[in-house]
Amino acid sequence: MNKNIIKGLATTLAGAALLVLHSSLCVSCKEDIDESNLYTFTGETIEDYLTNRSEQFSSFNYILSRIGYDKILSAYGTYTCFAPGNEAVAEYIDSLYNDQTNKDLPHNGMTAQGLEGLTDSLCKDIALFHLLNTEVMGIHMGNGMTIKTLLGRDINTNIDSITGQVMVSRYSAITSMDNELENGVLHEIDHVIRRSNMLVAGEMESHPEQFTLFTQALKVTGLADSLNMTEKTGLNEVTNNDKYWVPERCEMGYTIFAETDETFSANGITNIEQLAAYAKQQYEHCAEQGGGWYDYARNHNIEVSTGGDYENPWNVLSMFVRYHIIEYKVPFDKLVYDYNQQKSMTLVEYYETMLPYTLVKLTRNSGKRLLNRWIENNTLTDRVGGLGTNAMHQERFAGVELYGAASQVAAVNGYIHPIKDMLVYDVNVPQGALNERMRFDDTSLLGEMMSNSIRGMTNAEVKAHADAGDNYNRVRFPSNYFNNMVVYNGDDTQMRYLTKDEGNYSNYQGDEFLCIGVYDFAMRLPPVPDGTYELRIGYTANGNRGMLQFYLGRSSELTSMQALDIPLDMRFVPAPGSDGTPDTRTGWILWTNTDDQGVESDANMRNLGYMRGPLYYTIGVNGSTVARSNAQDLRRIIAKQVFEQGEYWLRFKTVLRDNANAQFHLDYIEFCPENVYNNTIYVEDMY
Repeated sequence: MNKNIIKGLATTLAGAALLVLHSSLCVSCKEDIDESNLYTFTGETIEDYLTNRSEQFSSFNYILSRIGYDKILSAYGTYTCFAPGNEAVAEYIDSLYNDQTNKDLPHNGMTAQGLEGLTDSLCKDIALFHLLNTEVMGIHMGNGMTIKTLLGRDINTNIDSITGQVMVSRYSAITSMDNELENGVLHEIDHVIRRSNMLVAGEMESHPEQFTLFTQALKVTGLADSLNMTEKTGLNEVTNNDKYWVPERCEMGYTIFAETDETFSANGITNIEQLAAYAKQQYEHCAEQGGGWYDYARNHNIEVSTGGDYENPWNVLSMFVRYHIIEYKVPFDKLVYDYNQQKSMTLVEYYETMLPYTLVKLTRNSGKRLLNRWIENNTLTDRVGGLGTNAMHQERFAGVELYGAASQVAAVNGYIHPIKDMLVYDVNVPQGALNERMRFDDTSLLGEMMSNSIRGMTNAEVKAHADAGDNYNRVRFPSNYFNNMVVYNGDDTQMRYLTKDEGNYSNYQGDEFLCIGVYDFAMRLPPVPDGTYELRIGYTANGNRGMLQFYLGRSSELTSMQALDIPLDMRFVPAPGSDGTPDTRTGWILWTNTDDQGVESDANMRNLGYMRGPLYYTIGVNGSTVARSNAQDLRRIIAKQVFEQGEYWLRFKTVLRDNANAQFHLDYIEFCPENVYNNTIYVEDMY
């Protein structure tokens, strides 16, 4: 058959499938994408499309030609192009030339007003910020998406609540969507996509209509000048015999949850003195002996200052601001991950803030993103096999709501998310919102996975980074890529990442982080409030896994590490007897074959130091088998002890020194407080 006929047929079928999927996902959505221009096919390349419509795109094509990308977009490949029209380019060029804010580089370096006045550097920045090396269709962008451009910078999408159009980075509307071409797809846009060249504090300052007071708070506390990380240098070399993608850059950055001036005003705060008084009210007594709830500060006898020394990190105003900042970049659509969870589940993530050793809880509920939402008896149940009755799960705090994807502000090194209420680390956070079983995906412990948009990557996105001929869909990391990981033996510990859609893995959130080789490394654990906890790891057992010893320490120094439990053999897959008797080593048996939904066998497994996988997620997207029903999905209880709010590192060391191909798999960790795993009224839920 003719190539165009085949491709057109495939496009039609794919389009129909995607439209059905979009319809099923957005039944209750008020905002819909204008689908009148979806799935056209012209038989042209991207460059042909622009050239054949020179009256509309000659200016953008001129910019592409200045850096040789007109030739690249004429050739074979797979690209996405956001193409602004001539009027949009002219408007943008005028704004660059007339910009007076950069005193060190008048007119942003332009030599004259007009296309010819653009420098090669500006042409490169503009062109590559409008191009992707993967094919992204508008139907996906409508649900909110963060996409890495060829410039190495992210763009974000959302639906305009009034027009229903897909917006790119808040300002550029897609006017003609999904023009499928021989080497990719082109979306026509009505404005050049704006990119900030400012760091996160400077970008906040450039929005005085929203953030005047928060900007002032950043300045007087000295934090504005400290939020300047952009990239980690000095990455170690990697022996990459498997030809995986090895990131050559490691971006760094920040995420700020910021009250708007309107939010402050609604709480009676209109100047920095009133904000300092509010911070005093919230934090003055947090570290007191006998009554303080900020365990780390109380345990270390830290003196909280209520004076005007705002740059003191333990001044109440500085503490207030620091609790709003995460030291890595997370866009709105990736704040809470979903992939293969059961549809009834509320989605939760936990992030460490710049207020030392504190967590903020982020919940996705009914389409909203909520900070520190507190549900009474969360992760406990009064009903076997279920989440529990509403009576035991009263909402104690609705949470601080984020404004939404359309309101996020992007900077060179981070994101600002405006919030609708006051965010504080008060007594209800450690003793309420965080007083539950906390599950952390392994990649959420490594901030660089998020700052570099690696967490949650797809097959196609990873393959787009591979060298010609490699085409591998896996990632390999330098040994010093992550701040929260220490590798003790260099290249012998090979860190790898498998994408969520590489296969139907039975993994929490789909993706998989592996170490292969004679591994010996440690990961920094998330800080939890003081208490007695079970520390558990979730993994999937198979014959390729290795056998390892766990160690726990108060630092990453080997001298601080103490062995935990006996070595764990991850190669061992539970095998119940043919007569229905439980597996002798783990106690595992298919819970649906029991009369009590596995309650008794759960207790037997716990006595052996194991737990089933949770009901929370399935094998693959929309899978029919939940992790609890899969014998390979296991949780190992590796410690039951008192943890103080502060520094802990978990070391993983192979005991198979002669097996360089053994795998270590960490899917997630759980901190489960004693009042959940040993509750006298309810039981821990199976989710």
